Amino acid sequence: MTSAAATRLTLLCAGATRGLREGRFPDPAEPLDDGGRAKVRAAARDWSGFDRCFVSPAASAIGTAALLGIKAAREPALRDADAGDWAGRGMDEIGEAAFARWLAAPEQGAPGGESMATVRARVGAWLDALDAGRVLVMTHAAVIRAGLAHALAVPDSSVLAIDVAPLTRVILSRHGRWRLQALVPPREG
Repeated sequence: MTSAAATRLTLLCAGATRGLREGRFPDPAEPLDDGGRAKVRAAARDWSGFDRCFVSPAASAIGTAALLGIKAAREPALRDADAGDWAGRGMDEIGEAAFARWLAAPEQGAPGGESMATVRARVGAWLDALDAGRVLVMTHAAVIRAGLAHALAVPDSSVLAIDVAPLTRVILSRHGRWRLQALVPPREG
């Protein structure tokens, strides 16, 4: 990246899945549910004007891009946080005590999964290597939080306090260093 070139990065959180609505840990194979598809369709707008588009390899992100008519390259660095042994499971399957331990330190990640620091390192390396231009990304709340932590150089625990609902848009810009331009919640309705 040349120092004179600027980057504008729009991170769009994938639509909802049944597991997300039921409070389960992410499963990359889980597609959008009916409500998720309906809300993605309602979010239709002109998504042209981007130089490049990328999508997480997870079914929900690919489905979001497809419903919005966005042709995007799959990017493994944008995959959701690996939930390890807890992928696709809810609190009732994990047990209340184990879930309470995770809630006390969610940045450590689920057993056998990725910590927030690992996700941040993965996403941060991708951000740092990103060429200048207007870029659109379809990904997940954990990835968006990790990107914010990296871009703004704040502790992981700080961004875990930011709600990133399905279809939330986060806009970052880089001209020398990253800046947060906007955090846009999804439209209600």
